[in-house]
Amino acid sequence: MLSLRGLRKRYGQQLAVDGVDLDVRGGEFVTLLGPSGCGKSTVLRLIAGLLDTDAGDVVIDGVSVTAVPPHRRNIGLVFQSYALFPHMTVADNIAFGLHMQHLPKVAIAGRVAEALRMVELAGLDARYPRELSGGQQQRVALARAVVTQPKLLLLDEPLSNLDARLRDRLRVELRALQRRLGLTTLYVTHDQTEALGLSDRIAVMHAGRIIEQGDPEAVYRRPKNRLTAEFLGIANLLPARILSANGRSCRAATALGDIELPAQAGLQPGTEALICLRPEDIQLEPASANAPSAEIGETAYLGSLTEHLVTVGPDRHSLRVHVPGRSRYRAGDSVTLVLPEAPALICEEARSA
Repeated sequence: MLSLRGLRKRYGQQLAVDGVDLDVRGGEFVTLLGPSGCGKSTVLRLIAGLLDTDAGDVVIDGVSVTAVPPHRRNIGLVFQSYALFPHMTVADNIAFGLHMQHLPKVAIAGRVAEALRMVELAGLDARYPRELSGGQQQRVALARAVVTQPKLLLLDEPLSNLDARLRDRLRVELRALQRRLGLTTLYVTHDQTEALGLSDRIAVMHAGRIIEQGDPEAVYRRPKNRLTAEFLGIANLLPARILSANGRSCRAATALGDIELPAQAGLQPGTEALICLRPEDIQLEPASANAPSAEIGETAYLGSLTEHLVTVGPDRHSLRVHVPGRSRYRAGDSVTLVLPEAPALICEEARSA
C-alpha cells in the first residue's frame, strides 16, 4: 500500500531524512520508532505532502504521489496537537474533509454519525473542542481522519499529550479500531511501549535512517545493533570476545565465563561483540562453587517487580536484573546468574536496514 524509495529531506546543512526505504502492506500497522530529532515526523510529513522531498519517491497503492498535492493523496492524518478547529463543533470538525470532497449533505450526515459511534462519542456532536477532555479530542481527530475512508492513516504521536492511564486505554482502543477498519497505518512515536503494543512491525530510526525493522518480538529479543537494543527497553550489554564458531553455534568469553550462543554468518574467532540481556530474562540463584558468583548491589522494589543492580567479574561489570514481585535477595548477597538459552549477539553498529 505504501512504498518509500530513497526518501531524503534536508533543512539547510542538516540532513533530516537520509535515504529512507520502507514498504507497508495493506492493512498493516507499522511504527516508526526513535528519539526526538531522528527524522520520523519528517518522514510522515513527506508522505502526507506537507513537505517537499529533496530526493526519492512516495508511492501509495502503486501510484507515485511525490508530485501530488496533499489534498489529493487520500491520506488521513492525526497530529500530536489534534489540530481541531476551535470554532467548529465536533460534527463540523469530523465533516470537514467530507465537505472538501463535495459529498451530498445527507451522505455527510450519515458518515459523521457513523464515525461518532465508531469512536464512542455519539451525543457529543454539538460540543466544541474546548468542552471536551483530551481523550475525547483525540477521538474527534481520529474520527475526522478516518471518516473520509483514506487509503492510508498517518498518526504523529497522537497519544503523547495524554496522561499515562488514559494513554494506555486509548492505545488499546486505537489498535482495535485499526483492525476493525483494516486501515493501513503508519504511526510515529518515541514511546517503546506504544510501539510494542500497537505494531505489526517496528522500524527503528536514527539520524534520519531506518537502522532496523521487524516484528515487535524480533526487534526486542534479537536486536541487530546496539542503538536498537538500548532504545527499545532496558538492555544489559555484556562485552564478549568470540572464541570459536561453527555453522550451528559459537562460544564467547565474558565476565560471566564462557557462553554458548547461536551462530551468525561470517562470525570469526577474535571478534569483539556484545551480548544483549534483558533484565527480565536473567534469573538469580544462590551462589554456587561451580559457577562465577555475582554480588547484589542497589535494590529497588517497584511493585510488580524488584530491580537489582548486580556486579560481576573482576572489573565489576553491572547488570540490571528484574525479579517478579518482591525478591528474597538483599544488597550484599552473593548470587549466581542464570542466563537465557539464546541471548542476542550484537556484532555491528547501526546501519540501514
